Amino acid sequence: MDMNSFSPMMPTSPLSMINQIKFEDDPDLKDLFITVDEPESHVTTIETFITYRIITKTSRGEFDSSEFEVRRRYQDFLWLKGKLEEAHPTLIIPPLPEKFIVKGMVERFNDDFIETRRKALHKFLNRIADHPTLTFNEDFKVFLTAQAWELSSHKKQGPGLLSRMGQTVRAVASSMRGVKNRPEEFMEMNNFIEIFSQKINLIDKISQRIYKEEREYLDEMKEYGPIYILWSASEEDLVDTLKDVASCIDKCCKATEKRISGLSEALLPVVHEYVLYSEMLMGVMKRRDQIQAELDSKVEALTYKKADTDLLTEEIGKLEDKVECANNALKADWERWKQNMQNDIKSAFTDMAEENIHYYEQCLATWESLLMSQTDLHLEEASEEKP
Repeated sequence: MDMNSFSPMMPTSPLSMINQIKFEDDPDLKDLFITVDEPESHVTTIETFITYRIITKTSRGEFDSSEFEVRRRYQDFLWLKGKLEEAHPTLIIPPLPEKFIVKGMVERFNDDFIETRRKALHKFLNRIADHPTLTFNEDFKVFLTAQAWELSSHKKQGPGLLSRMGQTVRAVASSMRGVKNRPEEFMEMNNFIEIFSQKINLIDKISQRIYKEEREYLDEMKEYGPIYILWSASEEDLVDTLKDVASCIDKCCKATEKRISGLSEALLPVVHEYVLYSEMLMGVMKRRDQIQAELDSKVEALTYKKADTDLLTEEIGKLEDKVECANNALKADWERWKQNMQNDIKSAFTDMAEENIHYYEQCLATWESLLMSQTDLHLEEASEEKP
């Protein structure tokens, strides 16, 4: 990659530059709206796959139209993610949902799984659209606007196999050498990522366990309502009371279903997304270290004069620029990501806490209402028995 690939890619047209300045000064001034919907199954003799409709609406001057509609499959999203990482190795690219179904999910291409993936893909694209640098990436624009054959042609224009192999070999060699003097701020960043990864993975496991237990509790509670109805048929004196109990159980079941739905739609996806973010962050740190390790190896070679000094000096100058651009990009994106992470997790847990409070108040009111009605009934019967 050339040196510019490590720095935030600024749009070249004057209008695009004005748009980015507006974007940075006023994040609420949004000019790119993306919707992922209408999943469609495709069956061929070779494979079965799902495509999703992507509708893009924009007022940006660099787009040929104000609205686009294309269909993309999961592999296309993977391609986009790879191109973003290639162009911006030390920016924090939003994570994609896993390619294979996660533990606890039902069979692949089940309606629930497809809907969960659709929401995740929708969030992935909108995270990119809201990013001050990634949103102007040329491959992102092609992904949103090109028809299937055009995208296929564009994909073939990437670096050749030998070029990619050369980059991979250099990256592996750099990672094997390691970084001798990682700057203190990146040491702190790496420590934060390690601790964050441990905690968010633990929260994810606990949340999944709570969800599973809530589902089991709901299934068990649903069995009690019919039992009380059957019981009332054999207890003439308790018919009304038993039916009221069955009604209370039914109301609590509906409240529990709503609560579980909130858990699966509001909390679990947010927590799991940041599990994937933690893995992404580790990859970003490795790519930053690889760039620095390459610079360190050249400096070491110059020190021992293992090669032509003039050529090494020139290469070191370019690598120093790469490292500086990579570090600046990561530091800027790091603060932005931390702020978004804190807001997302705080909002998810606050909303869940409020939902839980409402749920328990609703169930409590349901049973208190039954208790009061039974108390009034007993008082009424007692007054009728008095001489």
